[in-house]
Amino acid sequence: MISDRAKQLSPSETLKFTARAKELKAEGRSIISLTAGEPDFKTPGYICDAAIQAIQDGFHGYTTNAGMPELRTAICEKLKRENNLDYLPNQIVVSNGAKQSIGFSILATINPGDEVIIPAPYWVSYPEMVKLAGGIPVVVSTDLDAGFKITPEQLAATITPKTRGFILCSPSNPTGAVYSEDELKALGEVLKGATEVLIYSDEIYEYITFGVKHVSIANAVPELKKRTIVVNGFSKGFAMTGWRLGYLAAESEIASAVDKLQGQETSAPSSISQKAGLAAYSHSLDEVHAMRDVFEKRRDMVMRRIQAMDGVKCFVPDGAFYVFPDISTWLPATLTNGKRIEDATDFCMLALEVSGLGMVPGDAFGQPGCIRLSFAASDEDLKEGLDRLETALNELRQAHT
Repeated sequence: MISDRAKQLSPSETLKFTARAKELKAEGRSIISLTAGEPDFKTPGYICDAAIQAIQDGFHGYTTNAGMPELRTAICEKLKRENNLDYLPNQIVVSNGAKQSIGFSILATINPGDEVIIPAPYWVSYPEMVKLAGGIPVVVSTDLDAGFKITPEQLAATITPKTRGFILCSPSNPTGAVYSEDELKALGEVLKGATEVLIYSDEIYEYITFGVKHVSIANAVPELKKRTIVVNGFSKGFAMTGWRLGYLAAESEIASAVDKLQGQETSAPSSISQKAGLAAYSHSLDEVHAMRDVFEKRRDMVMRRIQAMDGVKCFVPDGAFYVFPDISTWLPATLTNGKRIEDATDFCMLALEVSGLGMVPGDAFGQPGCIRLSFAASDEDLKEGLDRLETALNELRQAHT
């Protein structure tokens, strides 16, 4: 009774470990969960006030399928003001989160058999989204020494006559890597010659960068703007994860195709959330920057601890709120009780069940041997979580064979 399409999809490992952490916590266990990519701040008050006002005003009906015109205009103004990108409102589609924007954009542009290049480590949903569209995910492995960034040489060697897409995430989930303008231009030189290839540019962590500037490839390489689908949203920078509000900006033909898909699958996002999004783009970014500054301090604290851990390698992330340490030195290992820890997935389950620490294994992101920890948590939880990580790692060190 289950379709082949559903059978071929893998469940989200981030949601799996987050759910297990919540189950153990509900059982009374002491759990420090560093799994979720969710800011631990409250949504700024002016955004909440706008939503409350919308409710009180009775603004609770359906909006235009692609999003209410005022919000799409505000998004265009934001893209021009902050990213130097020119779009018209009919080139914007507002959806129920950036995840939906990415998924629908792939469904609207990829045919069965089309190849889509995905640098690894990747966000867990990218390959599944491509498979759902009937496409073929072509994963390109990067490494820590290269800052987990795909090189122009790797990109050029991977493009084939069947390549129709390239997914770029900067700042990156799970690594925190941020592509510089020069790096984007170098990739752009390769993509200029691949005229059939669309670029899906996931920029959801745009506001969370540390000492570097976020640059969109559509801005760094203007010649590629017509082939670039810029995806962004409100969840990370404005601490609005549960509001479910994201958007894409693309050529009118692509935006129209996504609009049709959305009209048949979900319709427009919540009218109240859209009013909140309008408020987010109508105020200063002072509170957003304040949250970013706290994330930067947490990153520094977490990195000091991780860099002091024996046998653990980790580069300093320039954005997002994750660290992605490599623990492969201690894998595989056989514990004193005979249990075999083969990979990072086994280690993360061990740390959760025994030490009460929730993380996500790098296997889920296409990078075996690594683990992802979110520092979108309180200082107290981060310090305790890192203590528990050290305890779990000690078990590996003692048992390593």
